[in-house]
Order: sequence, then structure tokens, then C-alpha cells
Amino acid sequence: MTVIAGPHAPVDPDAFRALLRRQATTVTVVTAAGQPPVGFTATSFTSVSLRPPLVSFCLDRSSSSWPTVAGAEHVAVHLLGADQRDIAQTFATSGIDRFTAHTGWRYGPYDVPLLDEPIAWLLCRVTQRVPAGDHAIVLAEPLAGSHGDGAPLLYHMGGYAALHSEPERG
Repeated sequence: MTVIAGPHAPVDPDAFRALLRRQATTVTVVTAAGQPPVGFTATSFTSVSLRPPLVSFCLDRSSSSWPTVAGAEHVAVHLLGADQRDIAQTFATSGIDRFTAHTGWRYGPYDVPLLDEPIAWLLCRVTQRVPAGDHAIVLAEPLAGSHGDGAPLLYHMGGYAALHSEPERG
């Protein structure tokens, strides 16, 4: 085991990143209406509450998507399937028009872009933005959604991965 900090010192950011690379996370693309619309790949998506239903994702406030998300009333969160690595990569690439590079989408309610064929999606109303270091935690209330079948795309150790077996249900 590698120790990354003493008991009273903050963790070095590079060591922190190395530690968190060991956590496998689902890959989502978050989209918001704008001129042009914005979208980005996120691995920080999670459910927060059932009563009321709330979800969250985090976004770097220096991101090119932040100004639009900072003022957006609605966003869509798309859970990508194991066969959608190309979509994850497109929406993770800086300096491109992501909606021209990826043509499989349409405008949904509130003009929020909806990607074609994710394994699940949620259309959400943004309820709160909480500053957290260099990021913001965006809390959102799901208004609509849909899901299909398929294994999720995962992010682990700096790359994309997929499940090779069905999870045990307990």
C-alpha cells in the first residue's frame, strides 16, 4: 500500500487523482441548451435522494461548458452503454463542436439536446449549484427519463471499460 500523505497534511492533488483512478465509475454525458448547445462527459454522476428525487454531477468551473450550465434551468444526463466509447470520447474532447462531431441527437423538452440510444437518460430541472473547490456540484430534480437494456460504459484507471459478467443480485 502506498501512503499518499501524512495524517495532518492535505493529500497531494496528483496522488489524489492516482487514488481515485482505482474507482470504477459509470460514464455519462450531460447536455444543456445554449447557443450552441453544450455537452460534456462526466464520471461524477450519482443519485442523491429518493424523497424528493435528486441527482448530482460535478463540473470544473473553468470548463468551456460551465458558463452555459451555470445558467441552465434544465439539463439531460445520459448513461452511456458499453458500446458508446466514441460518444464518451467526443464529449470529453476540448476545442471541438461536440454536437457537429456527434450527429446522433435531437432537441428534447426545453431545447435540451437528447442523445440517441443511451442505456438510460434523465431530463432534469437544476435546483442548486454548490461551489466545491475548483468544481461546482450541480443538483438536479429528474422530470422525465427512460431506460433500456445493456451494460454500462465504465471509466477505470484512466480508460474506458465494460462489465464482462452480469452483476450478482443480492
